[in-house]
Amino acid sequence: MTGPAGGIRGRRGRAGEEAAAQVLIARGYRVLARNVRLGRGELDLVCEHDGEVVFVEVKARRGAGYGTPAEAVTAHKQRALLALAARYLGRRGRADAACRFDVVEVWLGDEDRPLRVDVLRDAFRA
Repeated sequence: MTGPAGGIRGRRGRAGEEAAAQVLIARGYRVLARNVRLGRGELDLVCEHDGEVVFVEVKARRGAGYGTPAEAVTAHKQRALLALAARYLGRRGRADAACRFDVVEVWLGDEDRPLRVDVLRDAFRA
């Protein structure tokens, strides 16, 4: 398998992010940015919802053999996302903006079609 830029994992990642974005839009989120690179890290989706900036980590899986998608958002990953979010807000002059962190689990089936999308609102705290 190759990394997120190409190959199987890259295709799954793109399929997961697209499915997540569609579900979030249907729930009233406004997508502000996708795949924001900040140094060595990346924010999958940056949205606005209920007056808050929402940083969304998308995890797509075809099965639970390695745990649920949300379980992949470890304490280490959470710290990295917090730092990226602070950098993102700081660069936009919104360091004091209300924000939260959502995780979207995308369960994929054959040909990486989304079978189920679960939005875990406010999945972890700053």
